[in-house]
Amino acid sequence: MERRHARIRARIEGRRERPRLAVYKSNRYIHAQLIDDVAGETLVAGSTKEMPKEKKTDAAVWLGGELAKRAKAAGILKVVFDRGGFRYTGRVAALAEAARKGGLEF
Repeated sequence: MERRHARIRARIEGRRERPRLAVYKSNRYIHAQLIDDVAGETLVAGSTKEMPKEKKTDAAVWLGGELAKRAKAAGILKVVFDRGGFRYTGRVAALAEAARKGGLEF
């Protein structure tokens, strides 16, 4: 997975006008943040730790919507999606689709 992640990161970069939506998935939680790689700072972040206990996929959908809401409040509409080497299925795909429905473009 580390080689896959490095291959993805070699091609994408987040900037202030179009930050990188980085996703990290553990067995229990999923974390996502919008990162400006040029300045080296996190603009918006969220985690399923912040919500009440639910099914993992439902929590990922909630996080995608919440992240889109926070990004809009920060004036961010377009992002570059970084799946972090994880396959685009299950919780990662659910988070991405919810973020798209929330208004983020990628």
